[in-house]
Amino acid sequence: MPKIITKKQDWINLGYKLFSEQGIKGIVVEKMAEKLKVNKSSFYWHFKTKKDFVNEVVSFWVSENTNQIISLTDSEKSGKEKFEKLIELSFKKDPFLDFNFFLKRYALKDKKIQSDIDKIDNQRIEYTKSILMEMNYSENEAKSKSQLFYKYLIGYHEMIRYKNQSKNYTIEVKIEINQFIKY
Repeated sequence: MPKIITKKQDWINLGYKLFSEQGIKGIVVEKMAEKLKVNKSSFYWHFKTKKDFVNEVVSFWVSENTNQIISLTDSEKSGKEKFEKLIELSFKKDPFLDFNFFLKRYALKDKKIQSDIDKIDNQRIEYTKSILMEMNYSENEAKSKSQLFYKYLIGYHEMIRYKNQSKNYTIEVKIEINQFIKY
C-alpha cells in the first residue's frame, strides 16, 4: 500500500474548512488526521503546536479573503469600477462565512489574534477609503463612508448567514449601498 503524504497546505485547507464550521472546537488533530487518512505525526511534522497551526490558518484566511480581493479589485481602472468589483467580491455568499465569526470569538482569548483581526479590519477600511477618495470623496467623507461600508458588510453577512441569496442580490446590495455612498 503506498504511503500517503499530506502537504502542509492540505492541513491548512482542512483547518480553514473545519474552523469555519465549528470554530476552535473543530481543530482536533486526531480527527483531522483521520479525514486526511494520515497519522497525526504528519501534523507535527508541519506545525509545532496547535496554536501555530491556527496562526497559519489565519494567515491563509488573510491571503484568501483580503489580499486576493484587493488584488482583483485593483485590476480595475477607475475608482467606480474598483468599488463595484469590491462589492461583487465582498458580498458573495461564501461557504467559509462563519470563519470570521469564530475567529472573533477565538480572539477573546488570544491577544495576538485580536491584534491581527484589528489590523485586517483597519486594512480593509483603509483600502475602501482609498477607493472612495479615488471617486472624489474627501478624506473625511471617505473615512466615514468606508467604515459604514465595512459595518454594512459585516451586518449583511450576519443576516444572510444561513439563507440563500436571491439571483439579483448584487443589484439589491448596490441599491442599498447607493443610499450612503453615491457612485
